[in-house]
Amino acid sequence: MIRALTGFSTRRPWRVIAVWGVVGVFLSLMGQALVFRVTETDSAGFLPAEYEAAAALRVAREEFGAETGDGTVTVLAARNDGGPMEEADRRRVEEVARRLSATRVEMPWTDEQIRGVSLDHSQVPRVSVVTTAPDGSFVLLGARLRGNSMDPGMQDVYRVFRDGAEREFAGAGLRTGFTGGLADVVDRADAEKTTQTVVGLVMVGLIVLVNVLVFRSVLAAFVPLFAVTVVGGAAAGTVVGAALLTGFELDAGTPSMIGTVLIGIGVDYFLFLLFRFREELRRRPEEHPRAVAADVAARVGTAVTSAALTIVAAFATLGTATFGQFRVLGPSVAVSVLVMLLASLTLMPALLAVSGRKMFWPGRSLTKTERPGLAGRTGGLVARRPLTVLVGSVALLGALAAGAVGVRMDFDAGGTPRDTAAAATAREIAGALPSGVSDPTTVYVTADDGRALGAAELAGLRRALAGTAGVGEVAAPVLSTGRTAARLDAYLTVDSSSQQARDLVTGPVRQAVREATPAGLTARVGGTAAVFADVATAVDRDLRTVFPVAAALIALILVVLLRSLAAPVVLLLAVGLCFAATLGASALVFQHAGGAPGVNFVLPLVLFLFVVALGTDYNILVGDRLREEMHRAGAGGPKAARAAVARAVRHTAPAIATAGVVLAASFGGLAVNADPSTRQLGFATALGILLSAFVVSLLLVPAAAALLGRGMWWPLGGAKAPDLPADGPGEAYAARRPEHAGRRG
Repeated sequence: MIRALTGFSTRRPWRVIAVWGVVGVFLSLMGQALVFRVTETDSAGFLPAEYEAAAALRVAREEFGAETGDGTVTVLAARNDGGPMEEADRRRVEEVARRLSATRVEMPWTDEQIRGVSLDHSQVPRVSVVTTAPDGSFVLLGARLRGNSMDPGMQDVYRVFRDGAEREFAGAGLRTGFTGGLADVVDRADAEKTTQTVVGLVMVGLIVLVNVLVFRSVLAAFVPLFAVTVVGGAAAGTVVGAALLTGFELDAGTPSMIGTVLIGIGVDYFLFLLFRFREELRRRPEEHPRAVAADVAARVGTAVTSAALTIVAAFATLGTATFGQFRVLGPSVAVSVLVMLLASLTLMPALLAVSGRKMFWPGRSLTKTERPGLAGRTGGLVARRPLTVLVGSVALLGALAAGAVGVRMDFDAGGTPRDTAAAATAREIAGALPSGVSDPTTVYVTADDGRALGAAELAGLRRALAGTAGVGEVAAPVLSTGRTAARLDAYLTVDSSSQQARDLVTGPVRQAVREATPAGLTARVGGTAAVFADVATAVDRDLRTVFPVAAALIALILVVLLRSLAAPVVLLLAVGLCFAATLGASALVFQHAGGAPGVNFVLPLVLFLFVVALGTDYNILVGDRLREEMHRAGAGGPKAARAAVARAVRHTAPAIATAGVVLAASFGGLAVNADPSTRQLGFATALGILLSAFVVSLLLVPAAAALLGRGMWWPLGGAKAPDLPADGPGEAYAARRPEHAGRRG
């Protein structure tokens, strides 16, 4: 199958390139336009139905009309002179609120939105007065806008509403501030826009620079990046299309995660092909480049397929998770990697076949005699001192892994940078009202028999909540339209996204609600703190399930690929130690030294999947070459095996080192993000990939192979390499195109 795909692609390269160009651009555009139709921004929507926060969300939607993606904004109105709000001022605030609630906000269409495809978020907002500060310094209003807060179109609608509200209140002689919900998201996006643009350009520049330095070529620097960008867009569009057809919702961060993953692994796979292509062109200077491309694509295609399937298997295990964000992330990444794999077996070989030796122009690397260089010296060191290299590698990783002792999970959802207008408004509100006033913890009450409720029977529950330590104020009950449900908003004295709030909700608040709820009624606690408390429980359960399942699937793939029982054990132990080292280093940097409450709660799972799965990519490449070189060495003794290890490292080190730097740069760009959780993920993943590439794949695994010799492939021991048959792709190509046989092209 692999040989058939690569063979066809190198025989009909222009057809393959044209198909990928048309399909890739179409899927990219459709994906960008439709992605926000299938994304969910509320974490409670991803919780299993049995969790209390999820049940509270159902009541909110069914009884109070809450909609997924609603963007609630807290608006502060105050006098310009700083004086207390008087009765006349409050009347003007109410009048402005009525006008805003009757004014339609039109979405400004931009070049990024496609009319008829992109959602039109034009709407009439609902604006109402919420409360007045105890000292009378300001009045707070709640503004509700319907739509996905991550959609640029929705963010533009908010900006139009914000500007209009500022004008209306300024006309009434009042100043305004905006915070919470959409205001936080938009201010964060505006604050990070320049940084993200610069980081993106630096990342692309680094990838190009690395390729230029390695290949001394213009095409080799830009073609991989261009191809991977097209394929990445096609993959994202495929995932969005699958979500639309199946009805499942994506987490808001899934599209960006897919893009980062695919740029990294796509460039990696292209680099694997380029390095082997250059090696074979040097070795077979008189053969036609298309024949060489066919051979290389078939040989490397096997390792790339195994590497991609390893990632697919690892992420597919997330389908067993109970937390919905994990459950949709896994299949989404798996589908995207399969699209990239298809491109690796079709588009990339086609590009090699079309460009031929011009791929390395204007460099002279094809005419120069290959010198061992640093890669050769590294291979020689591993072959001469395998035990020393092995012990040193294990000691380094073990020392870093020690940092994982005492690691804690941090479920803080992040926040708006402190220097934004939304953050300043939040601080002003917090100076006069409880910290949780803009993001209350809400208790939803329903009758077990479905009867109508009265506010009077909830008085005891309200008093119990108000008397709970950590609850600053409890609003009067609000009944649903049919009076079949009631809502009580409790304003905590701590930030609702903090660990203190989660401890407060899971402990005293839920206990008070259970004890004070009248017989025949059911009360459910929801809100940000309750959601993330339940997320913590779901994630803890999923970690205990996903880790062993993913490890078992990866082990099975390695056994099938390497046709060995010993080699998979060595590789899994190596990547497991690398995972522990990366988690420990992250804990040292962020928790022990940085003073953070802990590491982000998704970090262990993301690290496990990326470091183990992507790190196994490099191990597969070096393991496949180790087996090939040992097969060529024949039945020689330990000396021949070590010589084979030296050759394998010399040939694979440039590809693995370059790919590791490129992939680490892709994730490292996230490390400068203003969001603490994203920053942790970027740093840790980049570090894990570098350790996987430079320590595990180039030192630890080859050292183990040098010590074990042919025993690395026990029980077969013969380490039979997957040689191409006599009528392999290159010779078959030459047979069909005899005019190209023996020509350089």
